[in-house]
Amino acid sequence: MGDAVRVGIIGSGPAGLAAACRAAELGIPHLLLEAEAHLAHTIFRYQKGKHVMAEPGVLPLRASIPFEAGKREAILEAWNARVAQLGVNVRYRANVTAIHGSKGNFTIVIADGSTVRAEYVVLAIGVQGNIRKLGCEGEDLEFVQYQLDDPDAYQNETIVVVGAGDAAIENAVALAARNKVTIVNRRDEFDRAKDGNNALILKAIEDGKLACVYNATVASVRPTPGAAKPGAVILNTAQGEAVIPVDRVIARLGATPPREFVERCGVMFPGKDPGAVPAVSPQYESNVPGLYIIGALAGFPLIKQAMNQGYEVVEFIEGRRPEPADAPLLKAKFARIPGFRSIDATLERIRARIPILSPLTPLQLREFLLDSEIRTPQPGEIIFRRNDYSNSFFSILDGSVEIAIDPVDDTRTLTLGSGQFFGEMSLISGRRRSATVRAGAGCVLIETPRRSMNKLIASVPSVKRVLDETFLLRAIQAHIAPGIDADALKDVVASATVRRFKAGETVFREGDAPGGLHLIRKGSVTVSRIIGGREVVLAYVPAGQYVGEMALLSDTPRTATVRAAVATETIELEGGAFKALLATRPELRARLEETYRQRVMANVNATAAAGSGSLVQFLMAQGLGEATDVLLIDESLCVRCDHCEKACADTHGGISRLDREAGPTVHNLHVPTSCRHCEHPHCMKDCPPDAIHRSPSGEVFISDACIGCGNCVRNCPYGVIQMGAPQPHRPSLWRWLLFGGEEPGAHTPVHDPSAPKKAVKCDMCKDLPGGPACVRACPTGAALRVSPERFIRIIQGSA
Repeated sequence: MGDAVRVGIIGSGPAGLAAACRAAELGIPHLLLEAEAHLAHTIFRYQKGKHVMAEPGVLPLRASIPFEAGKREAILEAWNARVAQLGVNVRYRANVTAIHGSKGNFTIVIADGSTVRAEYVVLAIGVQGNIRKLGCEGEDLEFVQYQLDDPDAYQNETIVVVGAGDAAIENAVALAARNKVTIVNRRDEFDRAKDGNNALILKAIEDGKLACVYNATVASVRPTPGAAKPGAVILNTAQGEAVIPVDRVIARLGATPPREFVERCGVMFPGKDPGAVPAVSPQYESNVPGLYIIGALAGFPLIKQAMNQGYEVVEFIEGRRPEPADAPLLKAKFARIPGFRSIDATLERIRARIPILSPLTPLQLREFLLDSEIRTPQPGEIIFRRNDYSNSFFSILDGSVEIAIDPVDDTRTLTLGSGQFFGEMSLISGRRRSATVRAGAGCVLIETPRRSMNKLIASVPSVKRVLDETFLLRAIQAHIAPGIDADALKDVVASATVRRFKAGETVFREGDAPGGLHLIRKGSVTVSRIIGGREVVLAYVPAGQYVGEMALLSDTPRTATVRAAVATETIELEGGAFKALLATRPELRARLEETYRQRVMANVNATAAAGSGSLVQFLMAQGLGEATDVLLIDESLCVRCDHCEKACADTHGGISRLDREAGPTVHNLHVPTSCRHCEHPHCMKDCPPDAIHRSPSGEVFISDACIGCGNCVRNCPYGVIQMGAPQPHRPSLWRWLLFGGEEPGAHTPVHDPSAPKKAVKCDMCKDLPGGPACVRACPTGAALRVSPERFIRIIQGSA
């Protein structure tokens, strides 16, 4: 006969340990079962000297065991001491292989054949047993590993760390002290990491302690016998294939729940996605009565969250109902909702009314809502305007919103009601808002910031699927087939595929057989033809527009070559399905034929100005392909007076944001060193204090929150950001001209060289009603700021 206890706790990580300590503190018969020979195996395996963070910072700690940010060793020592003090009943090397029974009569089977009877079971086993591998050729080579115990054990090696989470960041930074390290991030920012680790890795990259390859995945890992390094990592990057010779690859890609074991215990998962977590109640009880799941296995890997759950689950088992630690925060948010009664009722109402959030467990939903804001706009209030550059995501809880779908006729609107969402197009594409949205009657919205939404998309595959499918439909409706309902577009949407192209990669070539139409959802493309034996760029097409309709309508070979100007995503609409739609929708065919005629004329004109093609191609390499605004100087008019620079400095505290002489010049057109205000700003993605923003009208600017870390300087590929300190008082441009640089009697203070430097860049004088000072100060009209589309027209007209 085995042990008999009231509560059997499986796993001694932070969640299980907190539960056992609370049970011991209350004198509840319990047994903590741990498969290893020590407590908290995951933290025990952390690299030596690792700093463990206490996040989320907004949550108070509720546990019978201490925890505060500090070194791994100190935390483990404190936990061991507390376990001994409370007399926690622990059995080590007890690997649980099965759980049978239900509430009041569970049998826990251990690998050695022994059993434990328990009235309740708390499953806190985490997910570290199922480590994710690279999933490519070479993932199990001798020099590839998925764990790092002691970074000091490696010296003078070339190491690639793969991953963007906390473990990958901490490993990379620790290894960089004695090795040459490159970290590979499949995204363009470290949005899965804790804020502290995000700042840590960005500072290390800025200081040159390690390198980072963004938007990259591992294609393969290969041995290199006889070479200086034992192997090589082959990466797929936005710029093409990259090969890095290495001594070692350390992949920290997280883990998947031990689903097979959990399902054998009778626990149900809400879906078939490999990353899905078990469905549990707000009291952490699974569908098996009396079996509770807490911690990382329930989708909450943060230590403080897990410890709070460990404390609370014992309280729930004992029949008490402690208020969750996040309750005051949620209550303050939900108080804005008309008719708010309780947190639990509101959470259930949100899950029931908003389908995209229904796959989230109650615990995941709580975390999601902690990051979101509740908005209750008045009827008619504008949520955002067409061409704004905001990128938050909105879910409609109550009421409705009106979306102006026609940029010319505001009376043509689309109504979205309770349960639907909007804002996904800017979230995914990074482009301006494609429509103006106004609140309807009784409107209650959940607004979620981009970083939090991206985190959800990355962790809940079903949410990503819904967003992608909705984006496809709405993008087709907005840009190609306005006024056509979803049912009529069903076959077209079903045939659509998302295509991704690296910078310079060909979408289709001149002479290719006619194929589908490509709607550009992210990035931009160039259109070129062979003229006089050489390729000439005829047009630039940004996201939100489409290419390929000419071959589709005429059923003739492609008349031009289309290439990605920058990393680009398109939605390819299969030709057969789209032609079938055109056959039933003459108004749509007429619309496309008009676009076709306009582009034929544009190509004729561009062909006549074929000499501009090389110029367009050159300027694409200078960042025009991802710009929203660019400063252009006509050298035939410029008199080199530098009034543009002086006006910029006068407007911005003595520091000019542009360098007139620097930058490329081709023919009579000069592109000085000045911010391009990119569609996807490189500077914005890695700003620790979140000091770089985009105004609703498009200007990318740096706020006073800048801490001077220099990450934006490093990330900008065009060298248009500098570090500078506020300058002493300077006379205005007009007084400078009048008095030769000094005002009579003016006192110029001595500049303090110790003043802290901060990042500075062009903000297009966003707070001045007259527009950019550099343009206004030019006495000859040589300077102008234009969009890329207008820039191309100017170039082709001047050739």
